[in-house]
Amino acid sequence: MTTYLGLFATAFLAATLLPAQSEALLAYLVRQDGHPVALLVTVASLGNVLGSLVNWMLGRGIEQFRGRRWFPLSEQKLEQAQGWYRRYGRWSLLASWVPVIGDPITFAAGILREPLWRFVLLVGLAKTARYAAIAWLFT
Repeated sequence: MTTYLGLFATAFLAATLLPAQSEALLAYLVRQDGHPVALLVTVASLGNVLGSLVNWMLGRGIEQFRGRRWFPLSEQKLEQAQGWYRRYGRWSLLASWVPVIGDPITFAAGILREPLWRFVLLVGLAKTARYAAIAWLFT
């Protein structure tokens, strides 16, 4: 049970704006051959999608604090993220699994009010496909 909780927590943190690495842990667990691969992929995917959901929720609520001195993004960075998301649209969420750019994409989706159901669907597809590919490579 602690293996699954650890994988979930690592995948969750990896999807937030905090730095973490979940792919290596998944690959290691798949190679250990002691756990069902489908369950490992499911746990990692759920954790990662829920972590992305945190980014989306932060994006939804952060603009009310725009202009305050402690606001974490400059006006330029915020407008840049919004412009990028407007340009590529909701389909950019399929790249939410990509390191470095994936987390800001999910954050921008929240700022621009992407509907929750579509966000979860696209991010869920992208993140599950990534974990399934990793599991396949290491089985």
